[in-house]
Amino acid sequence: MPGCVVPRAASPTRVGWRTLGPKRETLLSRTSQDMNPPHVFVARPASDMMSVRQVLDIVLSKTECLDSEVVALREAAYRVAAEDVLAPAGFPPFPASIMDGYAVVAADGPGEYPVAGQVMAGHPAGYVQEPGQVSYITTGAPMPEGADAVVRIEDTEPSGDRVRIKVGVQPGHDVRQAGSDMAPGTLVVRAGSVLGPAELGLAATAGAGTVAVTRRPRVSVLSTGDELQPPGEPLGPGQIPDSNHVMLSAMAQRMGCDVQPRTAIAEDTESQLGQEVRGSLRQSDLIITSGGISMGEADLLPKVLTDCGAEIHCERVLMKPGKPFTFSSWQAASGDRRCVVCSLPGNPASAMVTFLLFCVPALRRMLGHQPPALPRIQVVLDSELVPDSTRPEFHRVALAWDHDLHQGKGGYRAVSTGAQRSSRLLSMLDADALITVPPGSQPLPSGSTVAAIDLRHL
Repeated sequence: MPGCVVPRAASPTRVGWRTLGPKRETLLSRTSQDMNPPHVFVARPASDMMSVRQVLDIVLSKTECLDSEVVALREAAYRVAAEDVLAPAGFPPFPASIMDGYAVVAADGPGEYPVAGQVMAGHPAGYVQEPGQVSYITTGAPMPEGADAVVRIEDTEPSGDRVRIKVGVQPGHDVRQAGSDMAPGTLVVRAGSVLGPAELGLAATAGAGTVAVTRRPRVSVLSTGDELQPPGEPLGPGQIPDSNHVMLSAMAQRMGCDVQPRTAIAEDTESQLGQEVRGSLRQSDLIITSGGISMGEADLLPKVLTDCGAEIHCERVLMKPGKPFTFSSWQAASGDRRCVVCSLPGNPASAMVTFLLFCVPALRRMLGHQPPALPRIQVVLDSELVPDSTRPEFHRVALAWDHDLHQGKGGYRAVSTGAQRSSRLLSMLDADALITVPPGSQPLPSGSTVAAIDLRHL
């Protein structure tokens, strides 16, 4: 049980308490005459929990965009641009041929003409083409001075030492004019955008050899629990594999984070947890923990975080799954280091959902994404979704395009991934989106159109 126990006085009853923001939760035990007194916990009412929106606002308010660094363009793939990239000059820098063929003077029209020379890509003509002449030219080669159009090779015919032009063309035909693809000052990469293939290609086209990107967030992932064993290790009685560490690490890596080398699975003791947390605070921008934040006696993490100097901003969220989610922040005494801590529930599906709802926006804020929240789309339910009586539920669904929806315009059909238990990680296997099912007694009927958080854009 995280918190402290008030020393026993004359009263035969011990009282322990745990501070939760401005509230206190009370647990009562049997008399101290029992050697191992079982605790009775007082549940926190739904009205005492924060909404997902409130928690997300706190997370974003306490999370800052990281500093930038300059990297070579070839090393910038899928990083986040920290600054706008503008084209200093137009592109192409010269009129260029769009086709393999002959550069002509359009006013000459069809006929047989002597060949003044040839122009290959990467090599300027070095001469002036006079009216009544043509020049052989390859795709992308600079137009010779004096020529104003290109006739493709298929519309020409060799005739001894001359070339027969079989069609008439207008000035500019099959010529890419200087600056026609990109004018000087064109915004080719916007700050906050991911440097994918198109962005990298445009930056290179604009002449950039380096680009400013946001530093990769340093993320530590910490699993807690005496019952956990590293994946692949033999399991003893009551033990289970630690699936959360590899799962959450992969999610952070997918977002472009620098995930710190694995630490040991923290035992459910204050000393072990404190050692792991203190070490991670010194080297991380974000710590992601799983387990140790519920209401059991072994759930020590909130107290350990407080003892390490972290400030807890919220605990227990009105949501399903993921109610025990805890968020805190820490700043070094010198003021030169900051870290935020997302403490996720231990159940794997709960851990994944809370990562998506809170860790993803935090990381997107650190990386400079605009906006930090994941996008929402409209989907049509394939089946009825039954609500929880008191908490909004984030139902995992797979998306399938249906051409017949919306009067033939098409749309996404949302198919439930099955049982939504917080321990059932299979519910995340094919999940493309999260649908918020409002609490109450009325189910969301099959065929209804609802908003969904699109998970395909991590």
